[in-house]
Amino acid sequence: MRPYVSYTELVKTLTVRLPAAIVNDIEVESRVRGISKSDVVRERLARRGAGTRVNALEGIADLVGAVDALPADLSAKRKAYLRVRR
Repeated sequence: MRPYVSYTELVKTLTVRLPAAIVNDIEVESRVRGISKSDVVRERLARRGAGTRVNALEGIADLVGAVDALPADLSAKRKAYLRVRR
């Protein structure tokens, strides 16, 4: 018999689409440990998120300036450069 789950804080529902291999891994862990798939996902997200947050610039700092041959005014005229020419 599964234990009754009670939340001490407000929780929201989130639907995500995952590759079959990840879903299979979550299902296997859920069966082996005898806990819900939701619990497995919550634990993994909590583990992954703990202390690993970085700001946006730190996340791409190694890429800044790494692309050659782009127009110097790309940020100012991005719409013109992104527009599909027919």
